Amino acid sequence: MKARAPGKIVLSGAYAVLEGAPAIVTAVDRYVVADSARAAEFEAPEVRAALGDRPLPWFDASALRDGGQKLGLGSSAAILVASLAAVKLDEGVATDHDALLGAVFRTAIEAHHRAQGGGSGIDVAAAAHGGTILARRRGAAVDVESVPLPGNLHVEIWAAGRAASTPEFLARVRALGDRDATAHRRLLDRLGQAALRAAAAVKDSDARALVDALGEQSGGLDELGRAAHIPIVTDEVRELNAMAKESGAVFMPAGAGGGDVAFFAGLGPPSPAFARRGEELGQRRLKVSVEASGVSAA
Repeated sequence: MKARAPGKIVLSGAYAVLEGAPAIVTAVDRYVVADSARAAEFEAPEVRAALGDRPLPWFDASALRDGGQKLGLGSSAAILVASLAAVKLDEGVATDHDALLGAVFRTAIEAHHRAQGGGSGIDVAAAAHGGTILARRRGAAVDVESVPLPGNLHVEIWAAGRAASTPEFLARVRALGDRDATAHRRLLDRLGQAALRAAAAVKDSDARALVDALGEQSGGLDELGRAAHIPIVTDEVRELNAMAKESGAVFMPAGAGGGDVAFFAGLGPPSPAFARRGEELGQRRLKVSVEASGVSAA
């Protein structure tokens, strides 16, 4: 049986979600497809953690890659959710979304946590639920609330073509905490407060307040990166964010940052000058839509 699960973009709550802050995550309409009738050509550690000694299903994650490089759209979580769903379909679980969500979500969260030695699990939640969610970590579990993005919010996803390692960035942020606990706490508190404001804005469907809260997080992520000696906000993203601010918008890293994927959010599309400069800086607008459907039969 075949199943599919979407990739995702973290709009709000990066790093702070690990401290208990809410994250805003939206699914994108690029899918991993898994097929339980075929043997896996590659063993994903998260899927192995979920299925133990059972044969692993084949999967195709090419939609979340570009020229063999991951785009930063949560491919490991989508592979896990799609693979589990294909196995559950083979076992007779109903093909509708709600049945598959109930069958795979908890197992996927637990397996992802074991395989990665922690993490927030919010990418797994987005791949399973789809749409846009408010996600909050509760120990090894994740609380999820579905919330639509404001109707007048314009979101575009951009790829930078530069690979970034989320585990490495997280380790460097933890090292900052060991080196300077006061600075670490101040920076994470700043991000957490901005994440709370973003969550309130999305629940109120207030696009202006949401963009403002994202702008606060963009500045906080830049300061955190400088303190931890990592390029959470790259030079290219920083320059484009300055242009976006001129029109009351924001251009910022999606998730842990480092240059692989970023997004534009505003009350309208970016200007032609912004688009031209983005291309000059090696940023590429992806053909992708947000608030995509979650795990399903394929």
